[in-house]
Amino acid sequence: MEGRGVCAPRGFRAGAVSCGIKRGGALDLCLLQAEVPCAAAGTFTRNAFKAAPVVVTMEHLSREGVLQAVVANSGVANAWTGERGRGDARAMAGEVGRLLGIPAHRVAVASTGTIGNFLPMEKVLEGIRAASWRLTREGGEEAARAIMTTDSFPKLGEWDCGPFRVGGMAKGAGMIHPDMATMLAFITTDALVEPGVLSAALRAAVEKTFNRITVDGCTSTNDMVLALASGLSGYRPSPGELEEALLDACRCLSRLIVRDGEGASRLMRVRVEGARDDREAKAVAFAVAGSLLVKTALFGGDPNWGRIVQAVGAALPDAREEGTEVLVGDLLLARDGVPAPYPEDRAAEAFSREEVEVTVRLSRGEGVSEVLTCDLGYEYVRINAEYRT
Repeated sequence: MEGRGVCAPRGFRAGAVSCGIKRGGALDLCLLQAEVPCAAAGTFTRNAFKAAPVVVTMEHLSREGVLQAVVANSGVANAWTGERGRGDARAMAGEVGRLLGIPAHRVAVASTGTIGNFLPMEKVLEGIRAASWRLTREGGEEAARAIMTTDSFPKLGEWDCGPFRVGGMAKGAGMIHPDMATMLAFITTDALVEPGVLSAALRAAVEKTFNRITVDGCTSTNDMVLALASGLSGYRPSPGELEEALLDACRCLSRLIVRDGEGASRLMRVRVEGARDDREAKAVAFAVAGSLLVKTALFGGDPNWGRIVQAVGAALPDAREEGTEVLVGDLLLARDGVPAPYPEDRAAEAFSREEVEVTVRLSRGEGVSEVLTCDLGYEYVRINAEYRT
């Protein structure tokens, strides 16, 4: 049987178990193993309070740029847990290394869940042992389920790039407003590539995808994107070819995260054109996409474009009404500081679709950026009000 997700490329196996971190017997720990040492790369949260597994994985990756296994748990983030937490993350890597016969510094560690709780290490270590016995080429989907927290579905995919393959899995539905990462994402490939080339391609792909999404404006302490390349296809792609393959994977996985935003029913793409440069366009797009007023209007299917222009003006103090336009789909809503003549029913229909396209044109230059977001409704409040209870 051909593997799914992270097991789709040659040379990867995965296994997942319930070790008792989560209630009710849900899968909460997974192990990903490569048959051979892999060129590896990562991007990580820029939150000042990096979780213990992020710190440890960054240390391990900096040694050689090589990984051969990843262990990840859900339910407890192992963040704000001090030296004990860092010791627990190192113990997880050490146990994986012992069981698989590889150096501990070639093991990445990831955690997601509640901040400020210590891991139940007896259960975790037993779970690692159990997961090591379940490693198979068919374990990709279970692994994707094991890293879920408030996710409503597992996020995984595989991409055939001709002479090589790419696979991936991710988790995330809340606390999503990344900076060089997302909640958790793991990408595998059997392309033959050096760590430096892989790192450059991953960073470029992440910048265009995971760094262009927001659910609630909150950047996690545990954000991490890892890429591992086994080289077992024997094919060495050009840097551009590799980046395009990773871009396809990251684009799909990041979109699934926004689609699964906690309580979300609609996805919105905010496109900003005509900014002075791409950086300015990105800032304006995030201002619109992150506005609670815009997101609640989206939830209600209300084409209240006044909230959009408010967000643009707040993000861009020197913006001018003249030359600024707001569209939903191909319908012009406002231009040059006044409402455009549009049928209200068409605007309401466009703002009530499952996927809504909003475009802001600024007439200031050539800068362009797009950001994906989702609506914000009652269910988001319920989920997060009851997150620990």
